[in-house]
Amino acid sequence: MKVQNGQYLSPLQFQDQFYHQKTAAGRTQGQADGMSFQDILAGKTGAADGGLKFSKHAAGRLADRNIRLTDEQMERLSDGTQKAGAKGIRESLVIVDQLAFIVNVPNQTVVTAMDQTDTQTNIFTNIDGAVIM
Repeated sequence: MKVQNGQYLSPLQFQDQFYHQKTAAGRTQGQADGMSFQDILAGKTGAADGGLKFSKHAAGRLADRNIRLTDEQMERLSDGTQKAGAKGIRESLVIVDQLAFIVNVPNQTVVTAMDQTDTQTNIFTNIDGAVIM
């Protein structure tokens, strides 16, 4: 039990002292190479650079359907999403090559993805606009 000047520390005082102690590397505990938790979280979700994020469902669809996006296709998908946003579209179908993506434009999140073989019916619902890149 920590005692400071003959008094017990409150949990908040103890927490404050713990998080502000310097480590051997010279940084305070709770920091990872000078990045805040929010910076780290944004990096994991893909939002750090303001780029598109993929929902868990969309990531699963990409993996299940063995869809690999090139950097150029990602750039075109991002450009298509920005164009949709400029026109006020909220839920957009963005077509890049033979790939179709449903994107929630305000959240910059790809909701689902499919390739040409999965779009046999060519019917897309719950969208209010489409962009063909």
